[in-house]
Parts: sequence; C-alpha cells; structure tokens
Amino acid sequence: MDILGLLPQFGSVIWTLLAFVLALSVIVAIHEYGHYIVGRWSGIHAEVFSLGFGPVLFSRADKRGTVWQFAALPFGGYVKFLGDANAASAPDGEAVREMSAEERRRTMPGAPLWARTATVAAGPIFNFALSIIVFAAVIFAQGEEADPLAVGALRDMPAVQELQVGDQLLAIDGISVPSFENGAGFNALEQQISKAAQVSYTVGRDGTELDVMGPYPYPALVTNVMPQSAALKAGLKIGDFITAIDGGPVFAFSQLKDAVESGNGAPLLLDLWNSGETRQVTLSPKRVDEPQPDNTFVTQWRIGVAGGFFFEPATQATSVTSALSNGVMQTKRIIEGSLSGMYHMVTGAISSCNLSGPIGIAQTSGAMASQGATNFIWFIAVLSTAVGLLNLFPVPVLDGGHLVFFAYEAVARKKPSERVLGVFMSAGLIMILSLMVFALGNDLFCP
Repeated sequence: MDILGLLPQFGSVIWTLLAFVLALSVIVAIHEYGHYIVGRWSGIHAEVFSLGFGPVLFSRADKRGTVWQFAALPFGGYVKFLGDANAASAPDGEAVREMSAEERRRTMPGAPLWARTATVAAGPIFNFALSIIVFAAVIFAQGEEADPLAVGALRDMPAVQELQVGDQLLAIDGISVPSFENGAGFNALEQQISKAAQVSYTVGRDGTELDVMGPYPYPALVTNVMPQSAALKAGLKIGDFITAIDGGPVFAFSQLKDAVESGNGAPLLLDLWNSGETRQVTLSPKRVDEPQPDNTFVTQWRIGVAGGFFFEPATQATSVTSALSNGVMQTKRIIEGSLSGMYHMVTGAISSCNLSGPIGIAQTSGAMASQGATNFIWFIAVLSTAVGLLNLFPVPVLDGGHLVFFAYEAVARKKPSERVLGVFMSAGLIMILSLMVFALGNDLFCP
C-alpha cells in the first residue's frame, strides 16, 4: 500500500501535518477556552489549561493560579479544574471530601449543578459559535453576487469571448437571465441554452444593449478541487479547463458530469488547459455517497471538482445580518448532514468508509490549505462544527456523557456513585479508542 499516496499535494508531509496541527489547535483552543471562561464565570477554578498532551514544552501561571501550557503532542487539549482527578474531568472524590465548604465550591464536583452544566456545555457551544462567526466573516468579506448578473473579472481561458468587465448579462442564447433569487430559474436557463462551444450574449454595456459571442457559460472549468478526491490525486488545479475527455472535445461542465457518471468508474483521459499551457491526466472516478436535501444519500461516480461561470461574477456588499444568518444556516446544514451520514452508516445505507480518521483529516487540512487561506479558514469552521457535535454525543469522557450524568443528577436528586462513574468513564474511553482505530483503518484501507 502506498500510504504516502493518501497525503495531499501540499508541499510535503511536514507541511500537511502543520496544516492539520494548526487547524486542530485553533479548534481545540476555542473549545477548551469555552470550558475555562464559563467555569471561571461560574466560580470553578481551573488549575491547568493545556494545548496538547504529554511532556510540557512551555508553561506559565497567571495571577489566578491557572497554569497555561503547551505540550509535546499537539492533537488535543484539556482544562483540568480543581477537584478533577485527570484531564477527562473524572472527580477526585477523596481530595474534594477533605476540602472546606468554601474550597469545595471552587471545584468542578462541588459546584452547583447549573455551574457544572454550563461549564461542560460551553465547549461545544464555543465550537458552534466559532463556525458561525467564521462562515459569516467569509461570506461578508466576499459579498454576494450582484443582481442582475454582471461580469466582475474575466478568466484566462482557451475559448474566444467578446464580453468585457462590467457587462450586465441580459440574455444568453436569446433566453432572459433570471434573478439570482430564482435558483430554479438558473437551472432552467442552463437546460435551455444550446449545447455549443460558442453562444450569443445580450449584454448591457455603457447604457446600450449589444449582442456579442462567448463560450458556453458553464464550461468544464475547475473552480474547486475536493479533498480526498480523484481529481486531487491526479493533480487537477483550480483554473484548469477540461478541453477533451478520451479525445472527444468538451466545452460544458455538464458534459464532464455525464462522462463521469456514465463511465461506472472507468479511467478517463482528460486534456487540460491552464494559462496557455496544456497537459493530460488520467484519473478514475470514485464512488461517493452524496447527501440530498431530504437528508438521504445517493451513490454517484465523482472526480471531485466544482465548476462555475467562465467569468467571475461581480459582487455586491452583503449585510452583517444576512451574513450571520447564512453562517447559522451553514452550521445547521453541517450538523444535519453529519447526523444523517452517521445514521445511514450505522444502518448500512452508505459505506462506513465515509468516516475519516486522523490521516484523512490531515489530508483534507493540507488540501484545503493548498487552495488558499479562505478555503483553509472555511475548513476550520467546518471541522469546528464537527468537533462540537462529536463532543455532544452521550459517551462518557465526552462532554455529552457528562451532561447525561448531570441530567441523571437533576432527575434523581443525587450524583451517580464514584464506582459507577469510573466504570462508565472506562467504557467510554474504550469506545472512543475503538472508534479512532476504526477510522484510522478507513484511512489506510478504504479506496
């Protein structure tokens, strides 16, 4: 097995690991800071705030007596509160019993139920907040596509085109261009346009209407390369125009899509053009389970690229409110898609290979970083949502497991015994380790 083939084209293995560590460190820092700051507000003293595990590389105690440290293994972190026996927040019952009532109030086990619940829940909540803020910031910075559709910038491409920056697109192939708010209208427009290498455009330019010629509006252009995809492995890059498939000319993204889906995984020879240079690559589409709007999944053959217009659409400013709303909706979609995916894996409706482990996440980190800062930051937000959701699972040693214990305490009016807690914590740790081994096996052995 070529394990190095699992790693992305991001300079080197070292740079890939750095991207992974950076992404994970940001997410862990936010998660643990949520625990720390809410615990502090709730009167619970944090003894240690650690990024990483193992030998301590650097540490400093603040004026509140909390030790802030970096450890040698940068694959997680923890906050150890007063009264915790370990980093998993198992209570140190003997030590707490020997404390005074005032000291006990500053411990995690001795704090009121509301304070413990808020402190534990804060970690995942801060992860979701990070995702929403990052999504909103990216959306706000990029703006939204101007309505009516206009040319913001022209891409360097192999086909001849007569459009200019600032042109407003009024009609394509004689069919009126709909508003961006009408997504269905855009889909219908593409279906009606003649499948030809050159089509006519009616544009508004300097107060007049002109008819000009240009390429098919949705060419076989690579605007994004998906992590862990056949396209990434084959070396496709953003800005590549696919001009031929198996020797046959291609000018529309839909032609590429049809060729991939109808080939049942057979290798495809692609002719590529990028900035005046041509090359050929051969790749084999991968079978992919794709989520649908109704949270079901459909299995398709994919090479892992996204397309777009042959030009970059002009943008306009979006409001902070709209950006935040879109950030919330994006986070919600990730949560729903993740839950749906896990449900369908458990029921056998889709392959368990959809679950990635550390190598897969590292590969994705490097791939997104190689495509620019914006894509990498967006990926951090996606991963932050996933980490927040995972921590809410009702598994002992995870935040969700602690919240289940707190719910039991609220109903039964008593805490679970230390012996029962110890058994559950050990079982939870075994479950988590087993899941990690399973995911790592997917990274190594899944196609």
